[in-house]
Amino acid sequence: MKIRKKDRFNVVWVIVGLAFFMASCGGGTVSPPPKAKALQETPKKVEVAKVEEKKEPEKKAEPEYRYIPTGKADPFKPFIQETPPAAKEKERARKTPLTPLQKYDLSQLKLVAIIATPEGNIAMVEDVAKKGYFVKKGTEIGRNDGKVTKILKDRIVVEEFYLEPSGQLKKSEVSLFLHKIEEGE
Repeated sequence: MKIRKKDRFNVVWVIVGLAFFMASCGGGTVSPPPKAKALQETPKKVEVAKVEEKKEPEKKAEPEYRYIPTGKADPFKPFIQETPPAAKEKERARKTPLTPLQKYDLSQLKLVAIIATPEGNIAMVEDVAKKGYFVKKGTEIGRNDGKVTKILKDRIVVEEFYLEPSGQLKKSEVSLFLHKIEEGE
C-alpha cells in the first residue's frame, strides 16, 4: 500500500496537532515536529511518553509572622504634630473668652505706671494702640497664658507657659520694666 504525498502531509499535521494538544493539556513532553526526511519515510507509531511525577521538596514549617507594636511608632500618625495634645486639652478646657490683654504678646505691652495702695500695688499697661489697662496680682495677660505674679516698685513679673518642640509645657518669668520719663521729653 502506497501513501500519497497528500496523505503524508495530513498525517504530519495530525501528529503536530496531537503534540500541541498534549502539551496544552499538560500531558507529556512535546517532541519537535518531524523533519523533511521523516516525511519521506513511512509514519511510525507515536508513543506517548510517560510523564515523570515531579516531587516537590518538602517545605519546612515556618512560624507565622506576628506584628508586635510595642516600642514602635504608629505608621498612621504624622511625625510632626501641629498642635501638641497638651495644648489641645488646654484649649478645650478654656471656656471663657480671651480678654483684650490676652490677645497681645508681652512684647507689645508697655508698663506706664505703678500705683501703691494698702490692698496691694496696681499697675497700668498700654497696648500698641495707646489704650491703657489696669492690672493687679493674678490678672491674666499675654498670649501664652501669662499671669501677673508680682508688682514691684519698678516692674511687674509675669509667669508664662509655653510648649517646647518636644511637647513639654515649660514655665518662664518675664518682667516688664517701668520706663522713667526723662526731663527733656
